[in-house]
Formats: sequence, C-alpha cells, structure tokens
Amino acid sequence: MGLYWDISDPNAPTQSEVLDFDGYPKVGPPFHPFTWEHPLGVAPRVGYDNLAYLVNGLRTSLVVAVVATVVSTLLGLALGLMAGFSRGWADRVISFVTDLFLALPFFVMMLALAPIIVSRFPDPDTLKWAQLAALLSVLILFSWMGLTRLIRGQVLSLREREFILAAEVIGVPTRQILFKELLPNLIAPIVVSISLGLPAFVAFEAGLSFLGLGLTGIPSLGKMVADATPFYADYGLYLWMPVGVITVLTLSLNLLGDSIRDAFDPRTRR
Repeated sequence: MGLYWDISDPNAPTQSEVLDFDGYPKVGPPFHPFTWEHPLGVAPRVGYDNLAYLVNGLRTSLVVAVVATVVSTLLGLALGLMAGFSRGWADRVISFVTDLFLALPFFVMMLALAPIIVSRFPDPDTLKWAQLAALLSVLILFSWMGLTRLIRGQVLSLREREFILAAEVIGVPTRQILFKELLPNLIAPIVVSISLGLPAFVAFEAGLSFLGLGLTGIPSLGKMVADATPFYADYGLYLWMPVGVITVLTLSLNLLGDSIRDAFDPRTRR
C-alpha cells in the first residue's frame, strides 16, 4: 500500500495495473468488491491508495494546526502581556496593530497570495514547501489578535490586584511579575484559545486547500475533497471519506479542548 505517484519505486504498481481505460479502479469500490490490499479503494485517474492518502493528509492537517496554534498562541500571549501591563505608548501601538490586523480581509489576502506563489515558484518541489510556509504564515498572522485582546483585558484586571501592587512596591522585576505572578493566572484563557484554535485551523486548512488557495502539492484532506468532487455521482465513497475524517477530527479536538478547559477551570470542577 502506498501513494502511487513515485515512479522511482520499482515495487509501486503502475496506473494501468490499478485503473481501467476510463480511469476508474480495477479493484475495490465503486465497481468491485472490498479488498484488504486497498481497504478504502483506489483513487480514480491517479491510482494511489486512498488509505495512504488519508493518513498523509491527516498528518498534514495536524502539523499545520499544531504549528499555527502554538506560534499564534505564543505571539498573542506575548503581545497581550505587554499591552496589558504597560501604561503608555506600547499599549496604544499594540492595540492599534491588533485593530489593523482585525480589519484586514483574510480570504482576500489568500486570493492575492496564491497566484503570486505559483508564479514565483514554478518548480513543483519548491512550490509545495512555499505553499506550506505561506499557509502557516497567513494562518498565524490572522489568528493572534483574539488572544491578544483577551490576555490584555485579563492583565488590565489583574494588575490592580493587591499581590501585583505589592510586588511592584517591593521592587520585584517586571519580567518576574509577568511570568511568575500574572502568567499562572492566565492558564484558563490560554487553554481555551488552544482548544478553539486546533479544530479551527484543521477546518481552515481543509477549506483553503479545497478552494486551491492552500496546499496543492502536498497530500491534504482539503485537496482530496477537491479531487473527489467530480466523481461524486459514481464514486461517493471517495468524497465522503475525507469529509468524514475532517468531521471526526474536528469534533474530537473540540471535545478534547472542552475536557481540558473544564479540568483547568476551577469553577467547573466537581
């Protein structure tokens, strides 16, 4: 079992061995019985194994979601701490930049960026990594603002508390106040942000790849949905497989995030 686009692999079957003259699979669905060699069937026209593609696409979605969530959370947390604890121009500048990024249209930026990347990187091997870097950059740049505002509001409330005022009076360094006094009290909103970010980024990656604005040279769940759309009438399983995986993955991450949030929130503990 494998992805049958690597012509350098001598053990990989050719397209003629798994596809008929119409481009449909010779084994498995939609016109042949189940086979353990290809338990989810073979993709029409290209001849790669659907299970192998789903595994690779799932890995891509998880990598994109985890990297984008971690980086955007760190960025939003750092800017929120600085904006909330500072009492001057730094707060005004960070607040202005946050409002500016919130005003920028996300999908318009992707629509403008996609053809530029394709024209600048004509080599397919270079293009796929350029698309991955561009997708991560856009997701990160347009996702830190909500956490920044949330952390800033929390810090504005916490900095007037007695333990923060006492630490400032006795001369505790600002860095120590931020990381040892304020940060432990911000665990709940950070966990909530991460729990919401992971499934959201999975859905964003799939949606952008489906529209051709994300990953086109790397296996992804969204690209599989786009490839399966023309075959829906004859090969419905080919479309419902990635759609089902995206649904289950998003639901699982949401449920996991809710459980972790409840564990960290003392108000929900029994």
